[in-house]
Amino acid sequence: MSTSAPSHVLAVCLGNICRSPMAEGLLRQHVQTKGLRIKIDSAGTNGYHNGEAPDTRAQAEMRRHGIEIAAQESRQIKKKDFEKYDLILVMDSSNFHDVMALAGDREEWRCKVKMFLADGNVPDPYYGGAAGFTHVYELVNEAADAWTDQWRNNR
Repeated sequence: MSTSAPSHVLAVCLGNICRSPMAEGLLRQHVQTKGLRIKIDSAGTNGYHNGEAPDTRAQAEMRRHGIEIAAQESRQIKKKDFEKYDLILVMDSSNFHDVMALAGDREEWRCKVKMFLADGNVPDPYYGGAAGFTHVYELVNEAADAWTDQWRNNR
């Protein structure tokens, strides 16, 4: 990442209904709490859920922590997003591969793509129960705190 804080950040998962909406909500909360001026959005690598609200289990987990994400709408990542966003944070290695494929051979786009977690994948909780969403919340909250600390320190 560059030495300055980004102005626009995109969180990306597969369907944009579980992990990336939670990441969007958590990043926004940490950005606001730390007094940063960074626009946050989310998208998915596929368009299966375009226009849908986040999964109700994701919404419930976020609400437990005082964060409302129900108004978010799923959308698919597009090439134009590489022009708009300074940083694209992906949830897992499969998302990383798909986003890098979309970036093609444009190095200025490829260098914007990073893993959300420094040390691995954020697991997809979609096919599991509520405990999976709690685990994702914990992982993403910790990483969102670390990312926003880094951005605050690089202002």
